[in-house]
Amino acid sequence: MPFRGDASGHDFLFHLASWMDVAGQWREGIFYPRWAEWANWGFGEPRFVFYPPASWISGAALGSMLPWRMVPATLIWLTLIAAGMAMWKLARTWLAGPQAAVAAVLYAVNPYHLVIVYYRSDFAELMAAALFPLLVWAALRAVQNGWRGVPALAVVFAAIWLTNAPAGVIATYSLALIIVAACILRGSIRSALACAAGMILGFGLAAFYILPAAWEQRWVQIGLIASDELHPSQNFLFAHANDPDFVAFNWKVSAVAIGLMCITAVAVALSARRRRELREVWWILVGLAAASALLMFPLTAVLWRSLPKLQFVQFPWRWLDVLDLAFAFFVATALFVRQRRGASWLVFAILVAGIGASGVAMARNAWWDTHGAPVLTDAIRSMQGYEGTDEYMPNGCDRSELPGNPDPTTRADGASATPAAPVEQVDSDSGAIVPLADARVDIESWSAERKAFAARVSAPVTLAPRLLGYPAWRVRVDGKAAHVDSQPMTAQVLLPLPPGTHRVEIDFRRTWDRRAGGVVSAIAFLALLAWEGVLWRRKTGSVMSAGDA
Repeated sequence: MPFRGDASGHDFLFHLASWMDVAGQWREGIFYPRWAEWANWGFGEPRFVFYPPASWISGAALGSMLPWRMVPATLIWLTLIAAGMAMWKLARTWLAGPQAAVAAVLYAVNPYHLVIVYYRSDFAELMAAALFPLLVWAALRAVQNGWRGVPALAVVFAAIWLTNAPAGVIATYSLALIIVAACILRGSIRSALACAAGMILGFGLAAFYILPAAWEQRWVQIGLIASDELHPSQNFLFAHANDPDFVAFNWKVSAVAIGLMCITAVAVALSARRRRELREVWWILVGLAAASALLMFPLTAVLWRSLPKLQFVQFPWRWLDVLDLAFAFFVATALFVRQRRGASWLVFAILVAGIGASGVAMARNAWWDTHGAPVLTDAIRSMQGYEGTDEYMPNGCDRSELPGNPDPTTRADGASATPAAPVEQVDSDSGAIVPLADARVDIESWSAERKAFAARVSAPVTLAPRLLGYPAWRVRVDGKAAHVDSQPMTAQVLLPLPPGTHRVEIDFRRTWDRRAGGVVSAIAFLALLAWEGVLWRRKTGSVMSAGDA
């Protein structure tokens, strides 16, 4: 990347634009953004209500310290290092040092991570994948140690949800599978109660994001997230019925998936002699590997249709996040199952060489871009804005019809590609948005979450601020709540004003769901602190008792 630019995958511009938007809002004094100011060519969208915060906070923080061209590679490098450390933590609990190191390396640079890096550019999923080994480690710790393992599990589970929503769904079902497996292996539900408590407390810690995202879905076109070619039924392994570009990528990731499945199956067979020694971790990882593999094939279509929220994972091959973990653990276990260290290291070297070769092939086939960051920077600086996201469009909005859309293939005839002014007006005869003629507007402030201006009108007029309607916007005229309309097709805010001089304030208010989510998270955090305090006092008391004895 330092030599060729950025590997511009499917989600590259989405993430880069989010990071730049957040960094700009921090300079405006907005600590936790909700509204993406420059999305939809400056009309905005509630992107940060629905997209988990960990990735856009991380990217914006790095962009505040480094040139934007360095941020993607830096974030990838840090994330892969973290993934290796997390896998080492899991493996070291059951395996010897060299085996744990092998597992860490294989997990950090496994082929699916390289797919994300070179083809997908889904930085949030990559960050969430780095946490999955810690999820399994914390869950097994809760199974074995009971209530003492709850705090760690809650923190890791919440962290995944705050990083990537599809990964959060996968983590939830994975944890449910671990609970079921623990009950079967131990013949009791007592050991599973701690895992369930960790899950509930984790949901509570992440409630400040989850509750608003769940409630405010009714205000946007969230159903588009799993429509057409994005639906799970169109993205099983080796899919045919989809867009040609999707099919081409699907076959690449399918080849990676089949390769990982085959290697994992062989490793499971070779490590089977250690299943009594490893017991719970061996059987639980076998179960997770089998479930994740099966969910990538069409025979599980009924589960994708019926299980709650599973369709929001979108792509069944995302379950490779779980299979990768089993792959790294079982290969590391199998390599040293016999005391032939030379042969084991040779096999490991061959595996690493194979992964390296696949990485080289992906890098050569990737779309390299040196213009993404400069173009986005100029678009925001010039107030042109950037393209928005279908599923975050407010209800009634077709963003292709918005003024400023530079794509002539999606604009309706007569639509302008010129960015709109901050405030325009509606022509009383045609209903079209036109430059100000019957009003004078003086902008006082225009930030992501607050717009204030004075309007002097000589006749009744309808103003059209450069803003999409959303229930969280509070509009006041001369200090009083005002009625607003919306432009057909685009949902742009329309504000009727009578003759006279008026002061207009538009604020992005805190809705009840955000307040409730914050309160739930605060209560969960206090409960977590109290839980840790009780555990610390018990541990201290037992140590003192042992010392007295």
